[in-house]
Amino acid sequence: MMRSSQPLTGTNGKRCKEDEKLINATLRHGKRGYVIDTRTLNVAQQARARGGGFEQEAYYPQWRRIHKSIERFSILQESFIKLVEACNDQSHNMDRWLSKLEASNWLTHIKEILTTSCLAAQCIDREGASVLVHGSEGMDSTLQVTSLAQIILDPMCRTIRGFESLVEREWLQAGHPFQQRCAQSAYSNSKQKWEAPTFLLFLDCVWQILRQFPCSFQFNERLLVTLFEHAYASQFGTFLGNNDYERNKLKLSQKTLSLWSWVNQPSEMNRFLNPLYEANGLVIWPSVAPQSLQLWEGVFLRWNRSSKYLEDAYEEMTHIIEYNKELQVKVNSLRRQLAELETEDGALETP
Repeated sequence: MMRSSQPLTGTNGKRCKEDEKLINATLRHGKRGYVIDTRTLNVAQQARARGGGFEQEAYYPQWRRIHKSIERFSILQESFIKLVEACNDQSHNMDRWLSKLEASNWLTHIKEILTTSCLAAQCIDREGASVLVHGSEGMDSTLQVTSLAQIILDPMCRTIRGFESLVEREWLQAGHPFQQRCAQSAYSNSKQKWEAPTFLLFLDCVWQILRQFPCSFQFNERLLVTLFEHAYASQFGTFLGNNDYERNKLKLSQKTLSLWSWVNQPSEMNRFLNPLYEANGLVIWPSVAPQSLQLWEGVFLRWNRSSKYLEDAYEEMTHIIEYNKELQVKVNSLRRQLAELETEDGALETP
């Protein structure tokens, strides 16, 4: 699986033979590839007038181009603002609340992203095909799709360290402009041109998968909420700047601490561990049916309800699970001892 920005074909349909050779070199013997463009065909064609565009099938005969539209920028930010307004207005009756939730289109965006990510994962898992994902700049929807596809396919990405590496590789090193996308928040009256909840939507999609597969993730919801908070406001330097160049220029590695170094402390990591976790080496396929997707209460309704009882219930669940694990260890130990005694008795009775 690869990701990139759009090819610069322009109105004249320019080609790059080096790029064609590079892309074709990634194909397995006897297999074809898929180019997943996260723009509609109409938007991709309009981009040609500005020097962009998409791959010409005549020059990439072994590749099939698929357009799967994922919204970005102002549309996402407007959706985010509507959702936050609905969640914080407690004067609505049930019908009004559900109407405003639907009007925000937030869950629709999640469905689009998860659907495209599942498509990319299916091409790799079921056909053994190579996949190239791109949009316009390759710094927003492209990262959402490649990140979620890896979570679906790779069990390592569902561990704490693996998920940290995924965010570092697919978002920070790939140059997602956190400084621009998370400049303010949905509560701000001024809407900056490049602001968008792209990373929050990715975290929401991860939460949807985690909720459907509660035993397949080593981390819990707290880690996702923590990343959301620090992406917008943080005492760490991990999400500052728009890319590695800016972070190096500001010498953030010398002037600030990394969020990962704090999360990975044993005392802190225990807060993010999922007590239900059992290593699952299989591919997991999330459902994108409307009834399978839910509003992320831990983020959007966090101020409308008391979290004390939820935390108490979570702590009690953790205690019960740990107690059962300890009890199971003792039972297994007694079984081994009993088996050893039976073996010794059998040896003594043998003439």
